[in-house]
Amino acid sequence: MTAITEARILILATDGYEQSELMVPLQELRQAGAKVEVAAPEKTRQPGQITGWDKTDWGQPVPVDRKLAEVKAEDYDALVLPGGVINPDNLRVEPQAVALVRDFAAKGKVVAAICHGPWLLVEAGLAKGRKMTSYASIRTDVQNAGATWLDQAVVTDQGIVTSRSPDDLKPFVAKIVEEVKEGSHGARRAA
Repeated sequence: MTAITEARILILATDGYEQSELMVPLQELRQAGAKVEVAAPEKTRQPGQITGWDKTDWGQPVPVDRKLAEVKAEDYDALVLPGGVINPDNLRVEPQAVALVRDFAAKGKVVAAICHGPWLLVEAGLAKGRKMTSYASIRTDVQNAGATWLDQAVVTDQGIVTSRSPDDLKPFVAKIVEEVKEGSHGARRAA
């Protein structure tokens, strides 16, 4: 069990993340007392920061605390994967990002993905046999990867938390806090 005030949480993203899906968890988890860091691949639009997508145009930048190549799952209690279309689509073809997602799951750490973020869970082989949700437009991708897709605000399956959209951010963040408090969920391997 890990108190949220002692938790270390990593948000993995790159340019094009859905603005609210990174900012709300970042701010609310920090307000709850967690140490939250943002990691991104080395190549971004601007050195040392990533820029969000805010509905119809580029949004606000966020400083990057760590390069993707520097982070290790064992240093954190949870991984948060924001959505947006651009962000997870670029990360799922980044071998280090996919390997990091797999490593978090293999170590029984909380992995939380919202909107299009579950594309990374699919790419990491973590969907098969699980209950999940996502943005409706990738429902077929999630189902084709072997998950049972549910139209619910938040779905949790052995420490893997998924949500549909920015409308679900409140229960998404609350579930991350709850799952971190529960502690390790045992090794979960990619299928």
